[in-house]
Amino acid sequence: MKTAIYARVSTVGNGQSPEMQLRELRDYVARRGWTLVAEYVDEGISGAKDSRPELNRLMEDAHRRKFDCVLVWTFDRFARSVSHLLRALETFKSQGIEFISFSEQMDTGTPTGRMIFNVLGAVAELERSLIAERVRAGVRKAKAKGKRLGRPKVAVNAARVRELRGSGKSFEQVREAMGISAASAWRATRSAA
Repeated sequence: MKTAIYARVSTVGNGQSPEMQLRELRDYVARRGWTLVAEYVDEGISGAKDSRPELNRLMEDAHRRKFDCVLVWTFDRFARSVSHLLRALETFKSQGIEFISFSEQMDTGTPTGRMIFNVLGAVAELERSLIAERVRAGVRKAKAKGKRLGRPKVAVNAARVRELRGSGKSFEQVREAMGISAASAWRATRSAA
């Protein structure tokens, strides 16, 4: 099986090095008789960031199907949030790529690993539902306090829009000249009709 390794350390120096992770993961690949095709190592980058140079490169290569398996030391070396981990696992699943966390002994190619993937999916769905409910509660609270929600209304000089349109200008040219959106320019012409 063509395998990619991902390792990460939060700080460079201070005794932190990805070498311990890499050594163990390389040994695991060798013991299984797999082929190590790539190593992706982010150094000095927090796991809280969803966008990391080497992780981004790994995800791009996953879409190109450059490997069959992604091997990491622990979940938290790969992703700090359940939603980020689940998005990556869903990408791997859609590409037919297995994901193995060495320390947690979780392998999405096994029945137990697939069950854990489904549990993580349920947790992420719960997390999304709780966030959505908090947002709805915040909107209700703001409305109860009389706050206006949404984008503020833009005052548009409809006469000036008609004048510019009458001189042969396109909605895009009117938008540029007046500093408004093309849709606002169009609405201004419709309101006068």
